[in-house]
Amino acid sequence: MTKAPSLIDSHGRVLRDLRVSITDRCNFRCLYCLPETEAAQNFYRGRWANLPDSQPIAWKWQPKSKILSFEEIERVVRLAVSLGIQKVRLTGGEPLLRQNLEELVARIARIPGITDLALTTNGFLFPQKGPALRDAGLRRISFSMDSLDRANFQKITGRDGLEAVLQSIGLARELGMHPVKVNAVIIRGINDHEIEALAEFAREQDLAMRFIEFMPLDSARAWLKELVMPGREILQRLQARHTLRPAPRTNPSETAQRWSFADGRGELGLISPVSEPFCGHCNRLRLTADGKIRTCLFSVVEHDLRTRLRDGATDADLIAYLQSVVLQKEDRHHIGEPDFVSPERSMSCIGG
Repeated sequence: MTKAPSLIDSHGRVLRDLRVSITDRCNFRCLYCLPETEAAQNFYRGRWANLPDSQPIAWKWQPKSKILSFEEIERVVRLAVSLGIQKVRLTGGEPLLRQNLEELVARIARIPGITDLALTTNGFLFPQKGPALRDAGLRRISFSMDSLDRANFQKITGRDGLEAVLQSIGLARELGMHPVKVNAVIIRGINDHEIEALAEFAREQDLAMRFIEFMPLDSARAWLKELVMPGREILQRLQARHTLRPAPRTNPSETAQRWSFADGRGELGLISPVSEPFCGHCNRLRLTADGKIRTCLFSVVEHDLRTRLRDGATDADLIAYLQSVVLQKEDRHHIGEPDFVSPERSMSCIGG
């Protein structure tokens, strides 16, 4: 295939990172995404006399007929790579719920030009699927783990799954995946008291821990800025306990401000999209499980690629469409501004 021009938006940003959601379904019910559990309702009721009047985000699962096939996903990724995409991350929902995922991983791993193929998962099913994914070509993985306390983990996720996630982290290391990252969404009043413990876990296990600010992507529309633990505050807490050294920033599009421990074991990262947006260097594009292109995690517009895929569009047609969509990429999100509007779909439906 002839090398096509790169994906460049109207603000001069060159897109190199594609997030591919392969399912909108999830086996967890996290407070910050699909807060359907009694624990979630009790938490939010404790902060409002009445729950917000706004309607919950529509997150009805898409029928199988609307979910992209492996062949369709592979085609989109191949075209995106021809346009300069280098990094591909598979997400969900929970991607390990997709049957025969290792087949898709193998397809994508064979595409020339991809320098980084990764997966984000809650880890619950990884013990059964990890070896096959490694053998298919997966080399990097991120796990979601918001608590080291079994009861609090269940309160946050709606699932008694802490031991399974810890087992998965150990297995990923045994399989030689590197780096193994662990993501923790910090919510004030829920797990902010565990920040130090999570950091110590990262040092002891020689892992990369990412602390992520609570974002307005929950299906209950219950997000409040007062529940956000700013990255600066998290960092101050960690620096009071540990001697931390700033890690060199090799890529301006990195979402995390990274720090290393004095003994060289483990790494901490702060992802602060609410208090310190990094939109100016954003180089990401998202493909939802049902074939929509999103130019920002907080976009209120989705671009229909699935219809074109299934109506006989040529590769040249799809390339032209992708380039036209990228030109519409937003300059920034508007969290905290008076005109901010939450996306119509929650994180599980969008893809992380």
